[in-house]
Amino acid sequence: MHGSSANEQLSTWRSTRQRSAVLRALHGTADFVSAQELHEALAATGATVGLTTVYRTLRMLERDGHVDVVRDKSGERLYRPRPADGHRHYLVCRHCGLSRAVDAETVERWADGVAADTGFAEVEHTVELTGICDQCQEKSTLGNDFHNDQTEIWS
Repeated sequence: MHGSSANEQLSTWRSTRQRSAVLRALHGTADFVSAQELHEALAATGATVGLTTVYRTLRMLERDGHVDVVRDKSGERLYRPRPADGHRHYLVCRHCGLSRAVDAETVERWADGVAADTGFAEVEHTVELTGICDQCQEKSTLGNDFHNDQTEIWS
């Protein structure tokens, strides 16, 4: 109910060179990424994909269930490829943006129950969990700046 396989999803959209480039770049990211960051990564590889195309493609991927989306502290949408077994819920650090998938089976059961109790179909939900990761807490108590490179700390 909460997502179909990646192959089923990809078969429902019209593939173009630009969309394929966006999808490849998105799958090449280690964590959540903004449309602007994805556009910059594409440009760095020499791909000629406009920023508007990146935004449109990401919105289409979101609509069709290809990506999970969170918002950063300024409200900007950040995207990450959705695993083949369905969407995830994430705990996101408010300082550095580090994200961790969390077990949210209770949320899924609750959403399914609400749908069953109300007779609604195709119920969707958004759960955003934010906090301050261990590394940022440590740096905060030491008076240091917060880290920004998630790959350096968690790889």
